[in-house]
Amino acid sequence: MSITPERKHELIGEYQAKAGDTGSPEVQVAILTERISNLTGHLKIHAKDHHSRRGLLIMVGQRRRLLDYVKRRDTGRYQALIQRLGIRR
Repeated sequence: MSITPERKHELIGEYQAKAGDTGSPEVQVAILTERISNLTGHLKIHAKDHHSRRGLLIMVGQRRRLLDYVKRRDTGRYQALIQRLGIRR
């Protein structure tokens, strides 16, 4: 259900703005998107797992807040990020 450390390092390397960047909004959104997609797959199999569903909703809200922050700061970065991640909105 959670992502492996190797996958997390791949995402950080792919979305970081500069070397050593692990906390930029782009990296955080990419990691959250990966976790959301994994949890969505889990919930398709285990439909009655309401505790995990609550966690999913919390993660989706956190990602939405981060995306709103990026959109307020720089619309171009926001558009590029949602394009790269394949998030619709």
